Amino acid sequence: MKFLKCILSLMLVQVAANGHAQFLSGLEARKTDAIYTTYAAPIERSHYKTDQGYQFQWTDDESGVEFISKDGPNFGIAFHLENRLIFKLQELYREPVITTSYSDLVNYFYYPGKDLRVDVFFVVYSSETAIIQYRLVNEGHFPLTFSALPYIYLPSADSLAETEHDTKNEGYTFALQKKRDGWMVEHDIPVVEKMTLNFHSSLPFDSVITFKVKTGKNYHQGKSEALDALKQSFSKLKRNALFVNGLVACRTFRIEPGESTSFTITFNLSDNKSRLPSVGRAGSGVLMGSRNPAADLFDPGKLIKADEQAYARIPKLRFTNKDKEMLYWSTFSLMRQCMMPPEGACRQNYYVFSREPRWGWGYGGQVFHESLVMMAYAYMDPQGAMNSQRVFMDRQKPDGYINYRTGPYLDETIETNGQPTSSAPWFNYENLEIFKITGDRQFLKEAYASGKKFYQYYVANRDSNNNGLCEWGAHAELESVRDARVAVWDNVGWPSNFEGPDVNSMLVSEAKSLAEMARQLGFSTESKKWQMDALQRSTNINKTMWDSKTGFYYNVNKKDQSFTFHGTNDLKIKEIIGFLPLWAGVADAEKATSLVEKMQDPSEFWRPFGIPSLTAADIDNPWQTHTALCVYNPIGYWNGPVWVQWNYLLYRGLQDYGYHRVAEKLANKVLENMIYHLKNDHVFWEFYSADDHQAGWNKSYIWAGIAARFLIDENAH
Repeated sequence: MKFLKCILSLMLVQVAANGHAQFLSGLEARKTDAIYTTYAAPIERSHYKTDQGYQFQWTDDESGVEFISKDGPNFGIAFHLENRLIFKLQELYREPVITTSYSDLVNYFYYPGKDLRVDVFFVVYSSETAIIQYRLVNEGHFPLTFSALPYIYLPSADSLAETEHDTKNEGYTFALQKKRDGWMVEHDIPVVEKMTLNFHSSLPFDSVITFKVKTGKNYHQGKSEALDALKQSFSKLKRNALFVNGLVACRTFRIEPGESTSFTITFNLSDNKSRLPSVGRAGSGVLMGSRNPAADLFDPGKLIKADEQAYARIPKLRFTNKDKEMLYWSTFSLMRQCMMPPEGACRQNYYVFSREPRWGWGYGGQVFHESLVMMAYAYMDPQGAMNSQRVFMDRQKPDGYINYRTGPYLDETIETNGQPTSSAPWFNYENLEIFKITGDRQFLKEAYASGKKFYQYYVANRDSNNNGLCEWGAHAELESVRDARVAVWDNVGWPSNFEGPDVNSMLVSEAKSLAEMARQLGFSTESKKWQMDALQRSTNINKTMWDSKTGFYYNVNKKDQSFTFHGTNDLKIKEIIGFLPLWAGVADAEKATSLVEKMQDPSEFWRPFGIPSLTAADIDNPWQTHTALCVYNPIGYWNGPVWVQWNYLLYRGLQDYGYHRVAEKLANKVLENMIYHLKNDHVFWEFYSADDHQAGWNKSYIWAGIAARFLIDENAH
């Protein structure tokens, strides 16, 4: 049955490849639509050390329609029309409408005034270069005279910019500093801190003002009422030292009825001290030495066509819900955006957790639990998904060990108590799922050879009492994925003290995956061995971790396999890990029924927006007192929020056990909150509240992309 679903999925991919209209090229999306609007360069023009992405800000009434980034640069455009400055969203005659949006570019239009239409095409052409083209159209019956005021500002006090005017090339250069955070410094992540930012227009300006609001220092070239008005508006809007320095340019236009004019602005970052990068630097192809640096490379039609081809493999599902359709396509933009080309120690493409904002913990390299998202990305880019897994294979040690984190400039092992930390064992599961999508037998051979070595290493080094059950090892909190605000870890003890349904269910899944891989490769004897491993571990889980009184799986004390560590039954804390035996196929029918009943209890796990990582019930447990360190919080961390990828695993378990209707309801709960945030802030989040329309901690987070699998799998049922 599973391989029948795989064949159906491949058929969907073929339909998509042979289709015509691309959904993301024919949008009419407004600020209340569920569309993702953060942009970064495509993989072929991305570079790790100088990478810069941007978020489209188009929903804040008190701000301009801008492209923003964590530490800058931020940029947009204002208009001086009919003796009135039009800058903020609320001042526009008609708000932006997005017509095309991919992972690296967006096309939209809006009306500052009744008769003035502004068509905007923005692309993050490379990690160093962003290009924005404005087409100004007079749709009225009389000539229009107005001023356009492109501006750029740096919102961080650490971005110490001094501005120079390049008279030869009609450009302006800022000295820009983007400091590494503490984690990047500690791990020697070699992102560039000192850069030059080049601002260049295809048309000369009538007037320019550069300024520092904090110091009041100004540089003038010419005079303009519009410039002064915008500067004053900025000063009021950014007066709390958020807005440190910037540049506003002014160009006056007169456009006859029915006519239009266009101009292009290029933003280029350089990691050297020269103001204007040389031709073709780092593969960017930006000709900064010419009067119009975008002229030789900028073709919106070709850029859109390239994106349409990149998205062509994605299954074209049938949707009756517009929000779900937008969510679906947006997930692929998120995943594609996080992919980076071979660089440093990575011979293959790899991913980062987020490119805008760029933050240390998410910029070090790949981790198995983030790589679950490759089970969705493989539908878009099968080669890219396989190569991402090959990054782990390439860096694997001879004894089978694979790093906790593996990136272009980092092999993170985090040795603890004489053991190196690995990632939670999802490696073989991911590889098998990717093979089901790609059908690539060469990948299967490589994955099986690497995967069995990893499995053997893991079970040999994580079963300290040799009883057939494993515990988390080395830096056990990090290895367990649930690395903060975990009820058992915080209230009972360090995870390496316990044998849990999480690590052991994962190992059952690993053994089952190896069995299927071996069967596909014709290794029948090895396949039977892996099946026996999975069966024996499943038996041990059911024997020791199942509590018949409460009908749930819990951690057990590895010394005596009891539910007691410090106090009687203090390990009987209901966490999301108690449902993983459903996903791994460990539970028998009776236990599955009990688990599904618990899952559907709204006072515990059946919350408005999915399954939380900790029960919400106010039950009589010793740990749940006013002195408890970790209690249920729907927007905490591992003590209550909804983690999309874990909910997807539970969804798969429900489907496998025949609870199709429950699975569908769970998917809808999770997707509803994701859609809400796409409609309101237009980003994906690391996790979502189980009870409210809230989300946190980190945005534009790659593993939210696995939401696409809910929709693909639902389409197959």
